[in-house]
Amino acid sequence: MTPAERRSIIESVSVTPILIEDGPLLNMQGVHQPYTPRSIIEVVTVDGTTGLGETYGDSAVLAVIEQFATHLPGRSVLTPNDLWALAAEVLRPDTVPAKLVENAPGHNIFGDNSMLKLHSTVVSAFEVAFLDASGHLLGVPVHALLGGKVRDRIDFAAYLFYRWDAHPQPDAPVDEWGAALDPEGIVAQAARMIELHGFRSLKLKGGVFPPDEEIAAVTALHEAFPELPLRFDPNGAWSVETSIRVARELEGMIEYLEDPCLGRAEMAEVHAATGMPLATNMCVTDFGEFPEAVALDSIQVLLTDHHYWGGLRATQQLAAVCNTFGRSLSMHSNSHLGISLAAMVQAAACAEGDFHACDTHRPWQTEDVITRPHRIVDGAIEVSDAPGLGVELDRAELARLHERWKRSDVRDRDDVAAMQVKDPTFVKPAVPHW
Repeated sequence: MTPAERRSIIESVSVTPILIEDGPLLNMQGVHQPYTPRSIIEVVTVDGTTGLGETYGDSAVLAVIEQFATHLPGRSVLTPNDLWALAAEVLRPDTVPAKLVENAPGHNIFGDNSMLKLHSTVVSAFEVAFLDASGHLLGVPVHALLGGKVRDRIDFAAYLFYRWDAHPQPDAPVDEWGAALDPEGIVAQAARMIELHGFRSLKLKGGVFPPDEEIAAVTALHEAFPELPLRFDPNGAWSVETSIRVARELEGMIEYLEDPCLGRAEMAEVHAATGMPLATNMCVTDFGEFPEAVALDSIQVLLTDHHYWGGLRATQQLAAVCNTFGRSLSMHSNSHLGISLAAMVQAAACAEGDFHACDTHRPWQTEDVITRPHRIVDGAIEVSDAPGLGVELDRAELARLHERWKRSDVRDRDDVAAMQVKDPTFVKPAVPHW
């Protein structure tokens, strides 16, 4: 065993659940809660080298990654391929409660749940930590471990949301964004995003109001910023018929329509009827779902997410598949912090092919667990060449956010329950909703 191999052996693994502030952002399923859970992973080798990972913090995922973490000491961070075999060995139907298989991989994604998706979620969380630690051991950035970057900066889109001015819960965190509930509010939000971060493309999260109201907002954005690529995501809220009507009305205004309806066959019908490019992070969520989408011509843009696709190397594999079948790639976002964002940037840097600006919730987040949170300048983040992910854990912030988790009873993200605080009669809308 070489010196580097000896130093790569894992001595300890910790998983720290935290709660982070989240704004009152609206979506088809309700509204974001004042706080949302995340999990921070630390993998420490025998010489003290630390690798960081970040993933969902919902109780189902937390239970599984804590279970998985106990099997890692004694293994090498230089062998992330082994994580898949280990997941198959220790996370089986007889060792994982059925409700965890049902709940853990989904996270508002409408693809079919399975043990494979559970494994992908777990492997991704620890693969990132392994790669970060390996980068520090070898003195190279993660993108070097992935074969080298093909771009030096990663473009992001301004992620626009309908939102309230404040959460209805007492003592909830506040921010300075204000309400955006109509076209004027959305345009003002976009203008501020552009002023703060220089975004050069826009995305609106829809599915909140009837389609004609949201068409008006998209139209207003196009008129206010005609030079910027614009995309629209109603989160599968519409029927095929509504999707076709909206796609036709928005022709020439948007670069693509994301998940207007649910289902690969349904998406294919919309594309065939309109010619509108369609994107998804809902109807294709693992490699097994990709062949049918290609055969049906369901999508033209795939939004990957390393958190549930299986990690950074899986993202590279997906880029190769997309290239082979003439599909473009982008990246889905959740309420992530700096570790996840750093991993996204490193993966995007190595994904060859046609790559659209990525999603990010980062401008909405007021907290972080890294010492130097990322800055989006001219709509992009520069790819770090520092060892590993290029980020350092802020232990004081980690402790503060973990203490919040311990004091709170919030253990899962629940947009429906958050909406019911303001409207007790609210129920999760059936889809298609319009």
